[in-house]
Amino acid sequence: MSIPALYMPLCTRLFALIVSLASAALATDSAVLPKAFAGWQQEPAARTSTNPADADAGNAAVLKEYGFTDFQSANYAKGDRKLSIRAARFDDATGAYGAYTLYSQPGMRTEEIGRHGESAGDRVLFMQGNIVVEAKFDYVNAMSAAELRELAEDLPQPAGNLGQPPSLAHWLPQPAFIEHSVKFAVGPKSYNQVGSPFPASAVDFSKSAEVLTALYKSDEGEAKLTLISYPTPQIAGTQLRNIEQNHANLEATGSGSFSIKRTGPLLVIVSGQASQSETRSLLASVNYEADITYNEPTFLSRKDNIGNLIIAVFGLIGLILAVALAFGIAYGGLRVVLNKLYPHRFFDRPEDANVITLNLRDESSKSR
Repeated sequence: MSIPALYMPLCTRLFALIVSLASAALATDSAVLPKAFAGWQQEPAARTSTNPADADAGNAAVLKEYGFTDFQSANYAKGDRKLSIRAARFDDATGAYGAYTLYSQPGMRTEEIGRHGESAGDRVLFMQGNIVVEAKFDYVNAMSAAELRELAEDLPQPAGNLGQPPSLAHWLPQPAFIEHSVKFAVGPKSYNQVGSPFPASAVDFSKSAEVLTALYKSDEGEAKLTLISYPTPQIAGTQLRNIEQNHANLEATGSGSFSIKRTGPLLVIVSGQASQSETRSLLASVNYEADITYNEPTFLSRKDNIGNLIIAVFGLIGLILAVALAFGIAYGGLRVVLNKLYPHRFFDRPEDANVITLNLRDESSKSR
């Protein structure tokens, strides 16, 4: 038996171990919900899917437009208490924020859970990173919010800017704002959910537009504030003229009126039931400032930290040295054992010790 043949079973087992560990790590990373949190234990038969229709059949196209990636639902138990959780993951926090606003409703109660949270009775909705979670308790107690905060901390998070929500909501004025009335759109399908007074073609989502709407109380009822963000002020100016022309055509058919302005790359639109003074005040309350950014990370991710890279390099060197040492010890031990059992058969054979030498000495110098 040759030496390479002796090592084949060991290499095969080592490769199988590496593959199994990698598969287990990938399975762990792909799970949205933890097996346990705050004393709650996940029950068997958790459901996972990459089909948005399994998460919400009625809004599958909207979820897909938001960048839906996967979905998981599970039941949890804690003593005699029961809890059902549904979680949807998206490509980034922008899509998750859109889905969160899709299910948010005016009248819900604000909760300090995750990035955004709210509740209505035994139902709790919150967003953390690129994941939107809906939790439903059999009954709510004083610890329910704290338990869900622990769940939010246990959810897997995206790296870098993928975890930063869109900045449009920062431009919303707070006076007279109706809580949980915000809707966010990134395409025609989600735009149809926001109830804007002009069609999606006037927005032109092919130019990377984002739309956010919110309701405000007024003396005449409710006014709707619409913010549209474009990559540059030049694109925003072009779309301003398109929207004004589109709405002029709608006004000719008696479809109502609105007020619009541009500030930087933002279009600000006020529609609905509001007096002229309230409309002017709401328009004037939104002003873009070019030196303010909200989506820059304030920390170094593990990927961008040079210290982690150096530690990883030395860790890899240590792993290589450990593997080399293990193989060296195994080879040396195997050689000793084979020499004991089969002397001069595999190693240190006499015929291997014969050395052919050439006598290259200068004979002429010797004769002198």
